[in-house]
Amino acid sequence: MHYDVSALTHYFPFFLPAAWMTLQVTVLGIALGLGLGLGTAFLSLSPRLALNGPARLYIYVIRGTPLLLQLLFIYYGLRGVLGLAAIPSAVLALGVHNGAYIAVIFAGAIRSISGGQMEAARSLGMTHARAMRRIILPQALKRAVPPLGNQFIIALKDSSLASTITINELLLKSQQLASSNFMMMEMLTIAALFYLLYTGLFTVLFRRVERRLEAGGYA
Repeated sequence: MHYDVSALTHYFPFFLPAAWMTLQVTVLGIALGLGLGLGTAFLSLSPRLALNGPARLYIYVIRGTPLLLQLLFIYYGLRGVLGLAAIPSAVLALGVHNGAYIAVIFAGAIRSISGGQMEAARSLGMTHARAMRRIILPQALKRAVPPLGNQFIIALKDSSLASTITINELLLKSQQLASSNFMMMEMLTIAALFYLLYTGLFTVLFRRVERRLEAGGYA
């Protein structure tokens, strides 16, 4: 098999718009997932069945079905009802999918904080909400950052599924170019290099966040 190394530099600029699209879909999807995940985590920790029941059902359904199915369900299901285009569908699917996993991460981090700290905060006159915001959440966030970093990287790689609904991200771009220049391996290599670049940057970013939280003195 002939492998043309010079094609990597020649075609690299052609991937830049697709790389930007991949980043946008990933960041918007994970931002939506963070909001959904944090809200669902609080609901799942509630002692009231009316609150924790729907939260647990959402986590169960999303974690029990593949992202590709959810993506197609949202794209083909909501397109006819809400007129949702491909990019918003991909962002919504990534957000809903990651929200379930992030909810489990947040809930686990909050549960890992000793109950005595909440009792101590309440004995000092803090309300439950204030004790949660000032005492519990800062510590839980520090414990949640490493798994959140992993989830962010998983979301980045999962964004390649958006190619199935014609979003011009990295994987679809590599296939489009390969169909015209017959350099499939070279095009896939360029796409892989972009993914590796992103995962490296995200890893560094989350490590810096971790170190800043440690420097802030949160146990």
